[in-house]
Amino acid sequence: MTDRIYYTEPSCRSFEATVTRADEREGRSVVVLDRTAFYPTSGGQPFDIGRLGPVEVVETIDEDSEVVHVVSGPLSAGDRVRGEIDWARRFDHMQQHTGQHVLSAAFDRLFENRTTSFHMGAEVSTIDIAREALPSEVDRAVDQANLVVWEDREVSVRFVSAGEASRLPLRKEPIREGTLRLVEIRDFDLSACGGTHVSRTGAIGMIAVANAERFRGGSRLTFVCGGRASRMFRTYRDAVSGAVRLLSVLPHELPAAIERAQLESRDLRRTVSRLQGQLAGHEAVRLLEGAETLGERRVVVQVLEGWDAAGLKAIASSLVAQSGVVVALVSPGASMAVVVARSQNLGVDSNKALRTLLDRFGGRGGGRSELAQGAGLVGKSDEILAVARELLFGRV
Repeated sequence: MTDRIYYTEPSCRSFEATVTRADEREGRSVVVLDRTAFYPTSGGQPFDIGRLGPVEVVETIDEDSEVVHVVSGPLSAGDRVRGEIDWARRFDHMQQHTGQHVLSAAFDRLFENRTTSFHMGAEVSTIDIAREALPSEVDRAVDQANLVVWEDREVSVRFVSAGEASRLPLRKEPIREGTLRLVEIRDFDLSACGGTHVSRTGAIGMIAVANAERFRGGSRLTFVCGGRASRMFRTYRDAVSGAVRLLSVLPHELPAAIERAQLESRDLRRTVSRLQGQLAGHEAVRLLEGAETLGERRVVVQVLEGWDAAGLKAIASSLVAQSGVVVALVSPGASMAVVVARSQNLGVDSNKALRTLLDRFGGRGGGRSELAQGAGLVGKSDEILAVARELLFGRV
């Protein structure tokens, strides 16, 4: 049985221990210690990493009574090692986990809205609450939670029996039997929890909810605490500053300005589409006049600047409305587009030709034997055109 230091000393950064077992699992070295401060993934909180003597700890796993450390190199049973926790990662997890307790308790106290699950990610964390929360309720809960943070209340840990726990005002009914570890935030929350927490709420820094959405009849709240909140603020600050500069508006005017830009962009796309439709017929006539011939077949293979995929398709459709025409059109750009088409009276398989181009130059697409289109090809447009010409002239 591993003595879990983090249960009683969550702020322990280094410790001495003895390797009690060393194995290989699927090509990875794993060790078990007589005691450890490394926290394994559990209760929504990710595992700790760090060092054990000369090797790195890359994962920590909870296996019943033992904590298993996946390490970067071999150790031997009986080795005496010094463990060093990656403190930046651990402290971040402590901030997020304690912040979750405070935020969940705020929803429970203000609205009797219980937390049903918690997940801590690498960038953000989430809690799911039983009932859908109104935006005003989210704001009130966050304000209450941050008040508790800034009051710098004590966070303490104690162990009780299941019988003792049944007489205590726990926020959530514990699912474990036997001795329970309780985490208490003075005069605000009491919960059974095996995770690591800061010793005072002030160390959480602040709690910020970045998003609230409907989820399974309730709400899923995405939140950040402490250092993560600071980093998110900087990200939002830079994004808002950039948008304000580009749109020449004040920050509070951004939503309306973005909406106007979207409407204008949509109108412009419609105008471009309409004009391309009108020009497609004229372009088709021009291209057909310069078509190459193969017996009774007229072959049009061209690179067309300034046309998007929809424009290429319109031109190709106009061309193959004529008898005996086969077409390959390429539009150069960041996402190179290609359209292959043929008249109804010809037996060319446009989709097969396109698949050959995609196999050669990458990208995606598909279609029918009459017309197929693709995008995202990588290569020089004249090289793509050369292969297309060989295909349509039956030389590939």
